[in-house]
Amino acid sequence: MTGVSSANPDAPAPRRKAAIPRKHTVGKVVLLSTLVLALVTGLGVVFLVRHLNGNITSVDMETALGDDRPEEVYKGNGEPLDILVMGDDNRDCEGCNVVGDNESGGGSDTTILVHLSADRKRAYAISIPRDSIVDRPACGDSPAATDVKWNAAYSMDGGPLCTVEQLESMTDIRVEHFVVVDFNGFGDMVDAVDGVPVCVPEDIDDPKHGIFVPAGNPSVLSGDEALDYVRARYVGEVIQQNDISRIKRQQTFIAALIRKVKSAGTLSRLDRVVGFLDAATQSLTTDEQLGSVTRIGKIAMQLQNIGLENVKFVTAPTAYFPLESEFKGSVYWTEQADTMWGLLNEDKPLPKALLGDAITAKPPASSNEPEPDPGTEPPVPDPTTPSESPSELEPATPTEEPTADPVPGVCA
Repeated sequence: MTGVSSANPDAPAPRRKAAIPRKHTVGKVVLLSTLVLALVTGLGVVFLVRHLNGNITSVDMETALGDDRPEEVYKGNGEPLDILVMGDDNRDCEGCNVVGDNESGGGSDTTILVHLSADRKRAYAISIPRDSIVDRPACGDSPAATDVKWNAAYSMDGGPLCTVEQLESMTDIRVEHFVVVDFNGFGDMVDAVDGVPVCVPEDIDDPKHGIFVPAGNPSVLSGDEALDYVRARYVGEVIQQNDISRIKRQQTFIAALIRKVKSAGTLSRLDRVVGFLDAATQSLTTDEQLGSVTRIGKIAMQLQNIGLENVKFVTAPTAYFPLESEFKGSVYWTEQADTMWGLLNEDKPLPKALLGDAITAKPPASSNEPEPDPGTEPPVPDPTTPSESPSELEPATPTEEPTADPVPGVCA
């Protein structure tokens, strides 16, 4: 056997096995580097979570509201979740009275009840018009009042808690959580993701109140432009005497913002994700139970499981007061609204008649086909015209149609 190896002196020498320890060394370096990276990343995550938690302002809702609250009606499997979202339009800056309605800081122009079904298969975001005439219950040191506008509760002692109490007293729905989003922080959230594309069929130009939103299909709105877009009540030379058109723009924009945040272009950029989370948490006031990014993240994951096509934005069914009424230009809730609250309380799906022209967060058919701006939809319907749609309900007596956005044509 010894002669075999020397029979061919020109044969290549056999491979040495010294490379194996070298591979082990490289493996150890890679493993050590990975552990260090994981440690640094982990510490970074802990720091970030603590930082974000510190951004959130929280309020003890359970103690403040006490025990005199609606009972949960749903007794099936799982737990439906009702979250009241409010926009705090604190215009604490020069020229911030952008809507032209002589409002000052501390008001709430936006109220949305978000209902997540117990099986987490559907979500409804119900917008409540701020011009709804309602009866407000006593709250803190603020006495009860009748025939007042919905958003007046937010200015009372207790602020968002008064709005929660008002909603519970009128709908008999128990609210598990509330969220207040500061509108100025909302603009920072938009800038953190480098703008949000929305179809704007014509310029929204109101020099008197410092508003300009450029037309585009889509128009990528910056934070300031987004605030103008969701706040504006003037379109061209026309002032909106009601809040319905503005609600539609808000719903459209929120759906577009959700799509932008969930897009690969945002999620693949750590700077955008961190910037968005930082801006978002700085703009939030919540109840104590919701006052952490971990709890908010769990709810966000549940929304992700629902799917964007099953997240529907609708408006509480309303009708306009008669022309001769002292509440001309304001709205009242119809019987269909009572039906809606009852179904939500029982965690039942809303029928098509109540969904009307609901907006979904589902992405458009293609990236070149943004969801139409609500200004392209038909104007607010004449309430004297019968219709099965809950947003086109006929009041008891004929009224004058409040002025709505002009119809410049559908984006295509």
